Amino acid sequence: MMLPTDPAQNLAKLIRCPSVTPAEGGALAALEDMLKPLGFAVERPTFSEAGTPDIENLYARRAGDGPHLMFAGHTDVVPVGDEAAWKHPPFAAEIANGEMYGRGAVDMKGGIACFVAALARHVEETGGPSGSVSLLITGDEEGPAINGTAKLLQWASARGEAWDACLLGEPTNPERLGDMVKVGRRGSLSATLTVLGRQGHAAYPHLADNPVRGLMTLVDALLDPPFDAGTERFQPTNLEVTSIDVGNPATNVIAARASAAFNVRFNDTWTVESLQAEIHNRLDTASRRRKYRKGRKEPVEFELAWRDNPSHVFLTHDEKLIGTLARSVEAVTGMHPALSTSGGTSDARYIKDYCPVVEFGLVGQTMHMVDERVQLADLETLTQIYRRFIGDWFGSR
Repeated sequence: MMLPTDPAQNLAKLIRCPSVTPAEGGALAALEDMLKPLGFAVERPTFSEAGTPDIENLYARRAGDGPHLMFAGHTDVVPVGDEAAWKHPPFAAEIANGEMYGRGAVDMKGGIACFVAALARHVEETGGPSGSVSLLITGDEEGPAINGTAKLLQWASARGEAWDACLLGEPTNPERLGDMVKVGRRGSLSATLTVLGRQGHAAYPHLADNPVRGLMTLVDALLDPPFDAGTERFQPTNLEVTSIDVGNPATNVIAARASAAFNVRFNDTWTVESLQAEIHNRLDTASRRRKYRKGRKEPVEFELAWRDNPSHVFLTHDEKLIGTLARSVEAVTGMHPALSTSGGTSDARYIKDYCPVVEFGLVGQTMHMVDERVQLADLETLTQIYRRFIGDWFGSR
């Protein structure tokens, strides 16, 4: 029986499955076909929740007597955008100039393809690791992320599954393969701030209360001073106003309300609760300022609505996991990867509650873009890194 040792062939099979969120598209079935010859028991539970699409996921385990390593990822992909703008069809896995084109090539079917190839080579060469290896693959990372990794972890844990470490195969490298290992993630907190005013004629502002003036006052307080200067392992906390909306088509009418949406990416100076308290304090203090509200004695009236499911900041400290991966990267590429906490959130935010987790995958320069593609040489290099990591982490290289 042929084992799936070629990452390019594995990736081509996955790309040819149009698994645009929330569709499974055949990708999990293709992955199951790769894993069963390697001795994996495969299950594909579907999770549901009102108001969201049903999502099929995959959990596969190759049981062994020893520690348990999880590889995590997702087979769902974002939409292709303007298909006519692609040089090669987005689900054809065509190769040109040493690169494979296709949606999901780097984010993140490529990482899955390489891990499967690395494990297949390990099985072919040594018979397989002494411990257990599992793959926890969702179809809901690019979507609402409600019926995916979080529920899959709960489902597996309730069945008695426990893991010693996790490697998440998201594209982590900004320029070259070997640049960066992600060892943590900043937290993410979002809210909508609404200022309540009084509608009126723009020529008679004394008869109205312009909420835009109040909103400017409050947003000022959110943007300055900085929340912190950063910490040893994290960038400074940063708040971005992502939308301002008055909903007013008339230029001679002062609106009744104005709102601003914002997102904060925060470091380990804060918890979700302490950051929320700081923001409330800033807004309460600023509501009494009159910089943009000359003559107004009453404070700005506002409402603050927090978005559900904020992401908590975390940092992985498992030296065996981090060190083994960093040494594997250096042995194959000659590069010592930076240990970073930069970027957005990932499903590591759920995995951290079950075991130590690090992230390492392909170069992410074309993810989510038209003509998403990966160098074939990088597929082979990443497979070699994963192969060495598996052997060294289990102590059987």
